[in-house]
Amino acid sequence: MYVIVVYDVSVERVNRVHKLLKTYLFWRQNSVFEGELSKAQLYELKRRLSRIVKDEDSVLIYELPYKNFNLHVIGTDKSPVETIL
Repeated sequence: MYVIVVYDVSVERVNRVHKLLKTYLFWRQNSVFEGELSKAQLYELKRRLSRIVKDEDSVLIYELPYKNFNLHVIGTDKSPVETIL
């Protein structure tokens, strides 16, 4: 499935969240990651995030069955995701 993760966490935890997400997904821009994950990988990511994130933080995970959406960039695309075949 295709996953988009958007987060707003305390400065004390932002580096830990960023580092964790980087091991699973592609960095798009500040506080946004996306990419393909299996159900098992998504479960593991959620489990690991729940150990870092506190009640005052926010992590949004959009789960799509496949990458079927149009992306419109206004301004600079800071980190375009490229498909490697």
